[in-house]
Amino acid sequence: MNLILLLVLVIAAGAVLSVQAAINGRLGQTVGVLRSSLLTFAVGALTTALLIFFFEPAQASSLLDVPKWQLTGALFGVVYMMVMVGAVPVVGTAVATVAVIVGQLGMGMLIDNFGWLGNPAIELSGSRVVAMLLLALALVFMYRSNTRRAD
Repeated sequence: MNLILLLVLVIAAGAVLSVQAAINGRLGQTVGVLRSSLLTFAVGALTTALLIFFFEPAQASSLLDVPKWQLTGALFGVVYMMVMVGAVPVVGTAVATVAVIVGQLGMGMLIDNFGWLGNPAIELSGSRVVAMLLLALALVFMYRSNTRRAD
């Protein structure tokens, strides 16, 4: 797949996550954080099961064959969903999304730098640190803008 097309798809996926956070935040206010998260994961599981059934080619390994630590990613998805459902109505979609990106970028740079979780090591560069600092600064400005409006 073309690298630029792949990056466009990743950006689109990020946009969809913000829409999902806003919708689930409203739903969570109405029916509760846990019920909203349950609906999201139930619909996601059903959709994924159908996609696997109709489109996924056979794999050399099954979920029962992989190292068990690789299955923990699903738990992190639950934590993310529940935190976002609770946070978006309080801090807003943009601030919650930028805060998530700050966390993702920080952890992503650590994973890259040390080659954790079986990933190739990519050295931490000055430009990566500057990008992280600028994103953190953007979060501060966005949060402060929200709190000024609330006063």
